[in-house]
Parts: sequence; structure tokens; C-alpha cells
Amino acid sequence: MGKAIGSSQLGKLYSGDKKVFKHREWRGIRDTWYDYTRWLGIMAMLGKFMLHPKNVKGFFRYRWMQNYLAVPMMIDKHSMGLRGTQLRICREEYDLVASDVAKLLTKIFSMDQNLGASPEASKHVVLMDENEMTNIMCGFPNLEGLSWETASCYVCVLLQGDAMTHYLDVVQECGMPGDVCPMPASEAGICIDGDMPIFGKCAVQCNTTCDGSLMGNGVISRALERNGIPVHQLATPLRHTEPGVQEYAAQEVRNAIKFIEEQTGEKFDWDYYFECAKRINIGARECSEWLEITKTDYPQVVGNNILLYRETEYMAIAGKVPAFATLDKKITKMATEAYKNKNMLAKEYRHRAVIWGVQSQFYTDFVAWLMNCWGILPMFDMLTMVSLDPISEDDKEQAIYDMAHQYENMIMRNRTHGGYEVLLDDLWRYCEEFCADMVILWEHIACKALDGMHGMFEQQAREHGIKLVWVNHDLYDPRVIPRKNLRQDVNRYMRSVLREEPLDPSLEDYDDTNLW
Repeated sequence: MGKAIGSSQLGKLYSGDKKVFKHREWRGIRDTWYDYTRWLGIMAMLGKFMLHPKNVKGFFRYRWMQNYLAVPMMIDKHSMGLRGTQLRICREEYDLVASDVAKLLTKIFSMDQNLGASPEASKHVVLMDENEMTNIMCGFPNLEGLSWETASCYVCVLLQGDAMTHYLDVVQECGMPGDVCPMPASEAGICIDGDMPIFGKCAVQCNTTCDGSLMGNGVISRALERNGIPVHQLATPLRHTEPGVQEYAAQEVRNAIKFIEEQTGEKFDWDYYFECAKRINIGARECSEWLEITKTDYPQVVGNNILLYRETEYMAIAGKVPAFATLDKKITKMATEAYKNKNMLAKEYRHRAVIWGVQSQFYTDFVAWLMNCWGILPMFDMLTMVSLDPISEDDKEQAIYDMAHQYENMIMRNRTHGGYEVLLDDLWRYCEEFCADMVILWEHIACKALDGMHGMFEQQAREHGIKLVWVNHDLYDPRVIPRKNLRQDVNRYMRSVLREEPLDPSLEDYDDTNLW
């Protein structure tokens, strides 16, 4: 192991019987010290989090809280092999996201009726779906839009791959088929198992991604209304690319705003909304800059450094937290300087890949493995390519349509709904635009929206001369298809079809069965 990129045998960090690496990755004195101090910062943040008595109660009350012990390890996995600027971008992003999630948990536990709080404590909270845009809350400075599913479900699976297996078993014991998407099934299982925090004045649910999500929302809305929390359904059009549905989409946003105003007594504040809109535009503009650099021979903000961060900022933050806009500008400055210096993220880029389809939530550091093991540059994924269109910063009527457009272009649903063009045609357009010669296509076996397109992907990949690698997974359930099997899907293709040897042979086959 050493300072130079690609000089480490990263596979030797793994141990089949441990939940963490054997030791920290050696990156040279400067980068190792930097990485270690940021690791200490995360440990300090976790220690500070546990100083709150309500957080301690929440930790022992909810089964899913044990997964947060893996926060330091999760960041270590996503920064594997990185040096210099890319390491610093990664740490800046993930530390900010971790801090924001810690604040979310602290807010939830301080208002949770299961932990002794009164309903009055959360009268300023509007509950939002896990996969729902939160930009509608940009007009309510005295209210907060929070998602208990994000804290109890989405983040937990990122931290520990098998975090939701218990809740999947619970919901299947109640009669739900095992082939339903594990994301809404897990959320429903948390409700059924009594592990849903109870707080909030009202809730706004959205037809986020699929029929499975609608099923899960039905279970959740029943639990909320049983606890005196009224629920509004925001029904976003599925054929969202058609001009004829845009007025309907805008009216759905107006209805949701009216519902929140009636339930909370607050009025939509256009000044605050436009303040947030400016930060939303900053995020979109800076992300566009990163993607422009990605089109060159020296990409800088790619892989894990754009995947999870961008979807968090787009969906959950939506301009409400100034720190993200500040970091966006800082990242652009760092990336531009690294581009000028022709910095590489691996010692060799053999293939430029677009990551498409619904990603495996229990193995998001898979894209780092692609680059470190095989030299496959993961430029961006499907969830990154949401709306980058600028929104109005002063026109109230246009702002309604802007909010509707962003609801229509939430992660996943902007590709799984909207017709053939947004899923297939856009993929090949991106391949041409970013000079990609390979597509890593996630095959989420429980996703009915994408499974029917398998043959079309195969046919059109051949027509466009694109190498297509299928990677099978079950989103939240690593028992069905373990992490090792995902790697084997790529290993077989690279050796059998392309006849290539790995950049780091130690990463081709290793045991991470018990790893967090």
C-alpha cells in the first residue's frame, strides 16, 4: 500500500469474519492523516449525538437504530482507493450528509410520541415520503418537511446491507408476496412491527415510483391516520413528458399547498421559496459543471462522489440548507483545479461506463469496486440524471409549474415512468455525449417497471456498439443475491467476453459476507 493511486491491494483489507476492515487504508502520510482526522470527526459527531437523552432512548427503542453504528465504516467503503482531491471531495460530501442525517434523527426523537413527546411538539412538522421531492416545503419557513422513512429505512440499508431483512420477514408473514419491491415492503414492515416514530401535524404522500410504493403508502397512511395525523395524496402524472398533463401536475401542487395551509395555519411564503429556489439553481448549475468535466478525459466528480450526494441534495435538501450550496461551489473549485492538473481516480481507465437502472441500495460502494478492480470509470448513474433545468426565482405562477416539474422528475420515477424515451433513448444519448463505451445495467429483479425492457436494452446496445453488463440484485435484500454475486456478474463478463485482467487482482474474489 502506498501514496500512488492503484498501488494498494485493497482486497487484503477484507476479512470474512469481521464487520470492519482489518486496518485503515494507507494512502501516504498526507492523505492517510487527512482521512484519519475526518474519521475522528465522524466519531466525535456520533459521540455528540448520543449525549442527547432522547437520542439514547431512540437508540434502544428502535431496532433499525443499531445500523447507525456503521456510519464510519460506510464512509470508509465509499472512499476506498481515493487520493488527493477526490478523497477530500468524498469526505466533504459524506460528512455533510452524515451531519444532516444526525440532525434529522435528533429532531425525530425530540418529537416522537413513542418516546414520551406530546403531539404539540411536532405541530410544525409535515411528513414527507422517502422518495418524494421536498421542494413544496420551501414556501413554509416556519414548518419542517421530515421523512421518518429516510432515517429508519433508506439510510439504514446504505449503512448495513441486511438492515431491512427483519422487516421484510415481518411484512411477508402478514401475507405480502415476496416478489414485491423491498423498499416499500420494508417501510410497511416497519409500520407493522411498531417501529415507526409517531410525530407530525400532517403528511403529504406521493405516487413516487411504482405500484409497490402505492401499496406501502396505504399501510403507512392507515398507521398515521390511526394516530390522528391526516394524510394528503399528491398524485403526480406518470406520463410526465407530455405537455397535456402539466396543468394537472401544477394543480396537484396547488392542492398540496392548500392542504398544508389548512392543517397548519401557515401561509405559503413566496420570499422564502425564491430564496430556496436560488440555492436549488446553484446546485443544478454546479452539478452541470461537474458533468461537463466528466465529458473530458479527466473526470473528477464521478462514482460515489456524485451518486448519493446529488440525489440527497436534489430530493431531501431542495435548497433549504445553505451549507449544501456552499459545498457545491467548493467542489466545483476543487474539481476544476484537479482537472487542470490532470488528476486520475485510478491508475488506468479501461472503460467509461454509465450506471443505469435502479441501483442496489445494500451495495452502493459497488461503483468504487468497479473502478478499483477493473478500471471501469463509473461516470454517473440513472438517479443522478434528474432535472438540472433552472427554475424561476421571481415568477409565482411559473414556480408552481417548476415544483410540478421537479415532482415529476423525482429519482427513479423520472426514468421508470414517462415512456420509452426517458429510459432508453436518453441512455444512448448520454453514452454518446459522455463518450461511454459501456453500460452497467442494474437488474432489480423485483422491479416490474424495468424487467419488461430487458430485450430492448440488449437489442439497442448491440445497435449502438455499447458493451452491456447486467448486474442482478434485489435492492434491499442481500439474502436473495449477495454482494459477491454482483461482483461475479462483472467478473464473468470482463474475463469471458472482454478477456481482460483486473487492475487489482485482490479485489476480484474476496469474502465480505459479514462486512457492514
